[in-house]
Amino acid sequence: MKIFKTSLIILSALILFTSFTINKDKKKNKESELYSFKMKSLEGDEIDFSKYKGKVILIVNTASKCGFTSHYKGLEELNKKYADKGLVVLGFPCNQFLAQEPGTNDEIKAFCQANYGVSFQMFEKIDVNGKNAAPLYNFLKMNAPFEGFKDKEMGERLSSILKKYSPEFLEGN
Repeated sequence: MKIFKTSLIILSALILFTSFTINKDKKKNKESELYSFKMKSLEGDEIDFSKYKGKVILIVNTASKCGFTSHYKGLEELNKKYADKGLVVLGFPCNQFLAQEPGTNDEIKAFCQANYGVSFQMFEKIDVNGKNAAPLYNFLKMNAPFEGFKDKEMGERLSSILKKYSPEFLEGN
């Protein structure tokens, strides 16, 4: 089960990482649009995405009360190992998945720092789906929709979990 959880965490990160591959004809315009976003950090400061031009951006949904909370450790390791090579890890807490991020922004920040020493950029808690979805996530879903799993067995396992606990997330993008 631990291998499955670790694989699922890595797979989720890779999906987000690789899903932003946009076809070459549209890439330049979409990159420009990505860099036009501004989002608030956990501290309430506005972060202008233009500062990430020329970097590899890993955008990750996070939650501090789920079975995969240890993903913070792996993300922090990635951040430390590759930040000087141009990797930027951006964490976006979300409470839409089984209410696994119930804390306030201050509570989330304290948890991440106390338990995992998170130094990568964390943003305020957002919705990633529905009518209140953050514009950044609407942009990502429109321009880099999920296209399935290359590993059929992993895809089937995740699909069965989603069918059981969050069937609404299997609809659309």
